[in-house]
Amino acid sequence: MRRTRYQQGNLQLAERKRGPNAWEYRWYEPQADGSRKRRSLVVGSLEQYPNEASAKRAVASLLVNINAESPRFNLETVSVQTLVEHYREKELGKDSNKTFATCETYQGYFRKWILPRWGNYRLKDVKAVAVEEWLHSLNLANGSKAKIRNIMHAVFNHAVRWEWHDRNPITHVRQSAKRKNIPTVLTLLQVEELLLYLEEPTHTAVLVDVMTGLRVGELLALKWQDIDFEKFEISVTRSISLQHVGECKTEASRKPVPLDSRLAEALWRWRNLCAYPRPEDWVFASPHTNGVQPYWPGTLNRWHLQPGVKAAGIEGRIGWHTFRRTYATLLKANGEDVKTVQELLRHANSLVTMNLYAQAITDVKRKAQSRLVSMLLDENPQNEGTAAIGTKRTYEKIIEARKLLK
Repeated sequence: MRRTRYQQGNLQLAERKRGPNAWEYRWYEPQADGSRKRRSLVVGSLEQYPNEASAKRAVASLLVNINAESPRFNLETVSVQTLVEHYREKELGKDSNKTFATCETYQGYFRKWILPRWGNYRLKDVKAVAVEEWLHSLNLANGSKAKIRNIMHAVFNHAVRWEWHDRNPITHVRQSAKRKNIPTVLTLLQVEELLLYLEEPTHTAVLVDVMTGLRVGELLALKWQDIDFEKFEISVTRSISLQHVGECKTEASRKPVPLDSRLAEALWRWRNLCAYPRPEDWVFASPHTNGVQPYWPGTLNRWHLQPGVKAAGIEGRIGWHTFRRTYATLLKANGEDVKTVQELLRHANSLVTMNLYAQAITDVKRKAQSRLVSMLLDENPQNEGTAAIGTKRTYEKIIEARKLLK
């Protein structure tokens, strides 16, 4: 039996007759009468934590819980590493209300950025200006920097909630999420050209995506039973990320999506062609897993979508989210009201719809400007009495001034 001494307790690798050996943490808990009671807790198996270092990290959050009520415990010694471990246990564990994709995103940012830089810092030593300067030094997009800042803010809020810290220093960290480059949005002609160079199942996947605006996780998580060919409706009930099936992003995301009859015909055609047409099968089932799982989005993107983009001569960075942005922009260009676009994209907030997704495409901007210019400068305007012109008398003055110039 191997033992590692710990402050106010010890960690040991206990041998078991059945199953793998397990890490066990033991400590003494003070009682009301002044005596001490021995307590123990199994941290995890040797398979879960293959070395002492990984077991110690798991114990770090336990130590804070165990000693939280003890006056001997000095909160000033709590490190960012300990705080993150506790946050992982309480907020990203099996009982977390966050989606699998969100939990994995947080873990990735912890592992790659936050802990390597701040893990050994004590909570009181983390200063807003230092964090801000560090973020500015990173060679990342503003959106990624803002994500790091927001995750750190959530972690320090956790510290304040558990009364390990009296304030959140990240509140004063300034970090813009403004894009450096405008995302690519396709025109209808570009979409039509792209579809000519795509083979199944990518052809149908792109067609459905650009005409419904589904997130790629929702698109690839569709099963044939989710598509009602009689009511012309798609039920969005799940999402998939890293081949892990979970719930949709928000409550608004679970609203049904309308299905045009011509789009339904394209889906029905694919169902008759594909090898997995049963109601319980994935719409875009991967033959590499014998239909057990749908395609990975990266696989379709790398081996099917990008060659098609190149063959079609489309410039810019094209990915699955491009089709969702394109859908929003084309709806807006088609004159649909904001509420309709929001409902079709299943956004909880219309500001997200207009600010982040829908863009005014060049032809629409040009036509809008031309309509306004025509109202002012055409010799025979159709709307003489509009507010843009003012009155007929104003128009007559413009004609007189034009004659003088000649």
